[in-house]
Amino acid sequence: MSDESSTLRSVHLTRTGPMEYRAENSRGGVISFGEGQNIDFTPVELLLVALGGCNAITVEALTKRAEPRRFDVSAEGHKVKDAEGRSILENITITLDITFDHDEAGTAMAERVPDAIEKSHHRLCTVSRTVEEGTPVRVVQVREPH
Repeated sequence: MSDESSTLRSVHLTRTGPMEYRAENSRGGVISFGEGQNIDFTPVELLLVALGGCNAITVEALTKRAEPRRFDVSAEGHKVKDAEGRSILENITITLDITFDHDEAGTAMAERVPDAIEKSHHRLCTVSRTVEEGTPVRVVQVREPH
């Protein structure tokens, strides 16, 4: 079993303005986001990016013996209120549009795509698996000493 430090994934968020934040990872990557008041992504859009991106990267890793001619991914879902009035996304769909050259290597990889998508979605994509399993999320507050 892995120790906790090898399994931990984290990002740090900093408020940069009203309803605007910057997320930074441990490798120095930065992305800005907000509530949709400008061109920055919203948190819901970032969730869709994570779902689409995780599946795309996983499928690509399983079909990497040929370079795709096209590899486009779209992710969409409907933001609604559930029966208890909580905001959720439903009917989330990730669509992968992948084509390869019609040579021997491309044909072989094109034939692998359906299996790669199946493996990605049902076993390998951490983001999809976590969303579908409904993993609990704790939100805690740091309290300043009085």
